[in-house]
Amino acid sequence: MPDVTDGPLLDEAAGRLVRPYTVSEGRTRATSHFTLMTMVRATGAPAQGTFGLEHAQVLELCEQPVSVAEVAARMRVPAAVVKVLLSDLAEGGALVSRDLDPAPPGRHVLPDPHLLEAVLDGLLRRL
Repeated sequence: MPDVTDGPLLDEAAGRLVRPYTVSEGRTRATSHFTLMTMVRATGAPAQGTFGLEHAQVLELCEQPVSVAEVAARMRVPAAVVKVLLSDLAEGGALVSRDLDPAPPGRHVLPDPHLLEAVLDGLLRRL
């Protein structure tokens, strides 16, 4: 798969030539709920609406199921911007999502204290 960061929006020496929030037209809030762990996948259906180059890049990355965090990392833009783009595509029918978070929004599951102690012990042994 070609690297979607190649092209006129990214320069090796200068970095990103377009500010991240320009990509989302200044919007900072997604209209759909996405976490960093949400898995997204392109449906293959044509998107309903007018979308820019960044939307096409997101769709290319989503040909196989991928997390929101992975899309943000590959696009080299903040996750908030990617969530806005993903919301646009989901509303246009070009993308579906599946939340892997075991707890519904607003309700958090506390981790097992024994597991946390084991992780802490392992980390302390490495230091």
